[in-house]
Amino acid sequence: MNIHEYQAKSILTGYGVPVMRGKVAYTVEEAAKVALELEGTLWVVKAQIHAGGRGKAGGIILCHTKEEVSKAAQHLLGKRLITHQTGSKGQEIKCVYIEEGCDIAQELYLSVVVDRNNQCLTFIASTKGGVDIEEVSQKSPAQMITLSIDPLSGYQPFHARKLVYGLGLAGKTAQQMTKLAQDLYQCFKSLDASLIELNPLAITKNQNLVTLDAKMAFDDNGLFRHPEIEHMRDEDEEDSAELKATRQGMSYVKLDGNIGCMVNGAGLAMATMDIIKLQGAQPANFLDVGGGASRDKVITAFKLILADARVEGILINIFGGIMHCDVIAEGIVCAAKEVQLTVPMVVRLQGTNEKEGKKILADSGLSIISADTLSEAAIKVAKAVREAV
Repeated sequence: MNIHEYQAKSILTGYGVPVMRGKVAYTVEEAAKVALELEGTLWVVKAQIHAGGRGKAGGIILCHTKEEVSKAAQHLLGKRLITHQTGSKGQEIKCVYIEEGCDIAQELYLSVVVDRNNQCLTFIASTKGGVDIEEVSQKSPAQMITLSIDPLSGYQPFHARKLVYGLGLAGKTAQQMTKLAQDLYQCFKSLDASLIELNPLAITKNQNLVTLDAKMAFDDNGLFRHPEIEHMRDEDEEDSAELKATRQGMSYVKLDGNIGCMVNGAGLAMATMDIIKLQGAQPANFLDVGGGASRDKVITAFKLILADARVEGILINIFGGIMHCDVIAEGIVCAAKEVQLTVPMVVRLQGTNEKEGKKILADSGLSIISADTLSEAAIKVAKAVREAV
C-alpha cells in the first residue's frame, strides 16, 4: 500500500526524521490559509498523487509570494497530472501539499528497501539526488551506494559510518546522517514498510539535513497490525480492478499483455505467466483466486479479466485441492454466459472432481478449449489468439 507525501512526512516526523513545515490543502482557500501560517518568503506547492516524476511533469511549483501559492493551487487542483508512472490518462490531483522553501546546498538520495534477492533490508544512497535519480542508477551505478543489513544482527553503528564515508559527509552533517539512518531503520521495521525513499534529502546552506520529498510503501500482509496506516489508504489512487479483487480476497495485478489468466495459487500463477511468455504471448494480468474460491468468486474473477479491453484470450489453470474443479467449472460457465464471451478460452482442470468439472464444461454448449497440461494450455491459447486476430 502506498501513501501520499504529506502522510509519509507525518509518519517520519514521529521517528525524528527532519522535514520542512507544511500542510495539506484540498481547496484554493485552504492553500491561501496555509501560506499565511507558513511565514517566510518561499513556498513549494506539490501535487499529491501516488506517482513519481511530479517535478518533471509540472506538479511541483516554487512560489515567492502568497498570491503565487493560491495561483499554483488553482492550477493544480482538479488537473490530471501525467508522469512516467501514471500512464497516458494521468492521475487527478485532489489535494496539494504546501511547505516552506529551503536553501539547498546539495541534494542527496537515501532509501531503505526490501532486498528480496539477498533476503534483507538494504540502504541505497547517492550524492546525486533529485529528479534524475533513475537516470543516475541506470547510467552511473557506481555512484549508488548499497548497504545490506543482516537480519540477524540488525542495524549497527558501522552501517552509518559506511553511509557517511560513501556520501563524503563530515561534521554535524555526518552526525545527523548517523541518527537519520538509525531512525529510518526503526521506522521501516516497526511499521512493516516495504519502501522508504527520501529524494531529495537536502543539505542546507547551514549544513543541516532535511527531507524535501518522501515516499513510503507498506506490506499489505502486515497492515492488520497497523490500523493507523490502513486508515491512510486513498482508494482513488488505486486501480479499481485491483481494489475490487482485494475486497473479494483475491490477488490481481494488471499487466500489459493480451492473455487473461485465472489461477489458484500464487506460485502456479507465476508459472502460468512464464509459460505464456515462452509461447511468444504476453499475460494481461496476475490473478490468484485463492485456494478456496467459491463459485461467486470465480464469476467475479472472470469479469475482472474481461473488463480489460486488451484481453484477446483467456487461460484458466486450476489445480483442485481445497477448491473443487466442478465448482470452478460451474463458475466459468455462468460467467461466460453472463458476459457473452467473445474471446477464445482455454481451461486446464486437474485435481479434486476433475472429471465432473470437465463434463460441466463439455456440456455447457460454450466454445471452451480443454487442455490436460500447462504447456498444452499455453500453446493452445497462444494459437487461438493468433488465429482469432
